[in-house]
Amino acid sequence: MRPATALLLVKLVHTLAWAFFAGCVVLLPIATWLGHDRLAAACIGATLVEIAVLARNGWACPLTALAARYTRDRRDNFDIFLPLWLARYNKQVFGTLFAAGLAYAALRWLASAAA
Repeated sequence: MRPATALLLVKLVHTLAWAFFAGCVVLLPIATWLGHDRLAAACIGATLVEIAVLARNGWACPLTALAARYTRDRRDNFDIFLPLWLARYNKQVFGTLFAAGLAYAALRWLASAAA
């Protein structure tokens, strides 16, 4: 397989994985608000698995190292189909959203348990 083709495949897989986890982060407060506790818990669980994988890999996605084999480009979005600013600040943006969603879910669950 040509390096350009391999890089394209890695970027596609990485973008799909990112979309799944970003979707979990965005869905968490919505599922909580709608009372879909199992869905909210699944979003939390999936995101915590992602965080564990990132932590184990020095806060980088393992797909980044794979993509690096096929290009010398090292811009923040060389390994994923995201705008440069979002690739650069992805962890800050979605980390903040996840923390807020997690806090909201915890407050809702504590309030419903106390009622």
